[in-house]
Amino acid sequence: MSRQLISSGLVFEEQIGYSRAVAQGPFVFVSGTTGFNYETMTIEEGVAAQAEQCLKNIDQALRKAGASLADTVRVTYVLPNGEDFEQCWPVLKKYLGDVRPAAMMILAKLLDPRMKIEIEVTAMKRST
Repeated sequence: MSRQLISSGLVFEEQIGYSRAVAQGPFVFVSGTTGFNYETMTIEEGVAAQAEQCLKNIDQALRKAGASLADTVRVTYVLPNGEDFEQCWPVLKKYLGDVRPAAMMILAKLLDPRMKIEIEVTAMKRST
């Protein structure tokens, strides 16, 4: 079974020893992804804008592995402030509303205080 390591090109991946995503067999496992725009290394203030950027970053990683957000089967949301989660719902519905993956939301402190959400997904590539 082949294994493909997907990188976003960030130095942290090599320094810490992880991949943005790993594709193995029909599955794609995407690491916890924050709302940083990787091209500009900037992050929006609002949690909804960060959620949108997270999903764009995740979709980019999935596409490198031959999948997309439509293939998502599991998603985990991590927020330092649970009261912020409801602000994300319209964005989550926009990207995953038709997919309806199994989901979990966890409250936890994130590495950088500017980060308001981190999202991790597992996808399963559809047979062609």
